[in-house]
Formats: sequence, structure tokens, C-alpha cells
Amino acid sequence: MSDGGQVDMLGTVGGEKTEEDMARLDREISETAEHHDLQLREYPVEVLVQKYSDGLEVDSAEIFIPDYQREFIWLPKQQSRFIESLFMNLPVTPLYMGETEDEMHPGAWEVIDGSQRLRTLYYFMTDRLILCDLKKIKSLNGFKYSQLPVKWQRRIKGKVVRIAVLTVRLDEGSRREMFDRLNSGGTKLQPMEQRRGHSDGPFLTLIEELAKDAVFRSTCPLSEKRAKLREYEEMLLRFFAYLDNAEGFVHEVTPFLTDYLTEMNRRAEIEEGLSDAYRSEFNRMIAFVEKNFPYGFRKEPNHKTVPRVRFEAIAVGVARALREDSSLAPAADVATWLEGKEFKLHTRSDATNSRPKLLDRLYYVRDMLLGREPETMRKRPVDDDWKNLELF
Repeated sequence: MSDGGQVDMLGTVGGEKTEEDMARLDREISETAEHHDLQLREYPVEVLVQKYSDGLEVDSAEIFIPDYQREFIWLPKQQSRFIESLFMNLPVTPLYMGETEDEMHPGAWEVIDGSQRLRTLYYFMTDRLILCDLKKIKSLNGFKYSQLPVKWQRRIKGKVVRIAVLTVRLDEGSRREMFDRLNSGGTKLQPMEQRRGHSDGPFLTLIEELAKDAVFRSTCPLSEKRAKLREYEEMLLRFFAYLDNAEGFVHEVTPFLTDYLTEMNRRAEIEEGLSDAYRSEFNRMIAFVEKNFPYGFRKEPNHKTVPRVRFEAIAVGVARALREDSSLAPAADVATWLEGKEFKLHTRSDATNSRPKLLDRLYYVRDMLLGREPETMRKRPVDDDWKNLELF
């Protein structure tokens, strides 16, 4: 190549484009664009929130938030500012959603972009948000939705939000790519980093210590990037929180984990030996996994990273089984059911953000290890349900 030569996306070096270049360009754009058909819809806030909240706790809502979305990271100040903008009659940026046809959410809409705004609307309309730190309409500070005059309640309920709905031809991979593109302009806040700033304490110190455990890291490998973002610490916080109180989880992970960490820091300061007890329980769980699970938390021996959902299912399920039987030896061939359809269903990519799904995967591992029929929060699939199920 001569100095200053430039290779374009079609592989042609500078200069004029040929008819072949033009035909290839036309074909690639057309083939890509046809998978991104969308329809514009408009809904009042009241209807939008209802579609998200009705069936939320049993994972049957018309609008749901998939696993690849961010956790709910907006602080009350950010949530309040968004609500204030509605009172100021400012337009709401459109939300992007995708139609689904999978057996978990037939006919539902998956939120591709806008989960922070949607969840803020839900929290406000259900009195979970008290407005604060507002600078433009200062009189709103301290108000919940139900405390507003009826006139302004109706104004908020009737505020129209535009939805861009992508058709079912947009598969999961394309939806994930769209999410990344729509969110590429900002830096994602990491909940664990936030907690280190406002929830420091002895239990967090324990988690940070255990995150460096050599056996843990060898049985649960993560990419260097995920490790730098404190994913090991996040996984361990989830492990302890779900081990102690998965039944108390509703649907928002971040506040659930933050509240748990705050309480455990407080307890660790006043209860002698608490950190040692949790360290021992972690060590028993890791030793059991290393001994009895063929590839640790990995699905295959050469996998270089472990999904959260798989780690949670195995780690918490094992620890709960050991709480019932400290001398436990697996009642069945672990490798057989780890590779079975039911475990794969419980740990597939859309198996998060739902209390029934969380409990099902924890109970499944626990009960299989104890040699009993797995307890389930949801109806088991019949044979026909497996027909078109894509498992990873």
C-alpha cells in the first residue's frame, strides 16, 4: 500500500468505486436494514406502567426487562429530575422495545433501551419514590405521587410516551447489539463500585477478601475486564444475599443487594464471629464444587468466563444443600443433570430479573443434590415446550 492509502469498509483502496462495490454496498445495507423494522406507538404513562407492573412478580408482564439490561442504577436525585421534566412538559425520549415470540414471554415486549426511565415511572406511580433535590420546581420536593393534587396526578398519568417497537425479526443477538449501540455514548456505572463508596464495612471487607480466593477464581473464571469491574465481588454479594434471603427478593436486584450489604455490615460490627462463619460457609461451598462438579462453575472445561446466572444456581444451591446436610455427597451423577434440558432452561440467558426464575434455579440444584423432586415456583414445561427451545 502506498503512503496515505486508505482501506474502506468494502476492501477497496481509495479511488473510484466499482459497480461491484456499489452492488455489495446496496446488498449489505438492505440485508441489515430489513431486520430492524420498527413501529411507533404512543401510550400514556398510566398504561405503560400498567403493562410493566401487571404480572411483574410472576414474570408474566406485557413489558419486561431482559438480563442484558443494566441494573437499576439511577439514584433518587436522577429519578426525581426525570419526573420533574414531565411536570415541565418536556418530551420523553422514545423507549425502544422488541417483540418476542419465545415460550417464556409470548407476545411480550422486551425493553431494549429505556429501562431506567420505565422503572422510574413505575417507582413514582407506586409511591416508591419521594421527589428530592429538585432545583426548578422546588415545591415538588418531599412529594410522593399519591400526595399530589388530583389535577397533577392526572397530568402525569396522561403524559404520552413514544415507544419504538422492533418486530420479531430482530433476534436476541440483534437486540443486544442495538442495546450496546444505543448506550455506547455513556459509561455504565457499576453497582459494586458505588457500594464501595457508601456501604463500606466489615462484611464488604470479607467479600473483597474472598474474591481473591485462588480456588474460587480457578473454578469460576472471568474475563480480565469483568474482574476489573469487580464482578467477583458482585457475584459473592449475590451468593450470600440469595443464600440468606432469596425468598425476600422481589424484582430489583441492586437495591436488594445494597440493603443486604448494609445490614450485614451492621451485624458484622456487633456480632462476634459472624464474618468467620460466612467465610467457612463459602469455603465449604467452593470445596464441594471443586470436588463434585466436573468443570467447576463452567459449562465446558475450556470456557473462559462463567455467567452470573449459572454461578448463582450452583453456588447457592450447593450451599443450601450443605445447610441441610453438612456431610452431603451428591445423590445422583452431577454431570448428567448439569447437561440436562431442565438445568439449561433454568440457567439460560433470559432466566434473570424474576423471583420465580431465581428461586427455581436455586431450588433445582439444592434438591437434585439432596436427591429429591425439585421444588418449583412455576409450572414445569411439558415435552412439547422443548420443541423450539434454543439452549446455550
